[in-house]
Amino acid sequence: MTEFFGAAAVFVLAMVALGLVRILRGPADADRVMAAQLLGTGGIAALLLVGEATAEPAIADVALTLALLAAFAAIAFVKAAAPDADPAADDRA
Repeated sequence: MTEFFGAAAVFVLAMVALGLVRILRGPADADRVMAAQLLGTGGIAALLLVGEATAEPAIADVALTLALLAAFAAIAFVKAAAPDADPAADDRA
């Protein structure tokens, strides 16, 4: 079963490498961010597969930390890219 997890991790990393093309070529910023999210998700999947293959529980902690950071990065992009319809709305909250 260890070989299967290792092969699956290599396959996931190969598919994520194809996402690098979208980051480099664009055409829009949103496409680049979605490709970066793909890199994060694929990295998390590969880490979880490797952690299961090696029976190392600390790798799962690293994967969960990466997932949390990827979520914050997506939120930061949306907040930066969204036009402010009502700037005073932040003051009311």
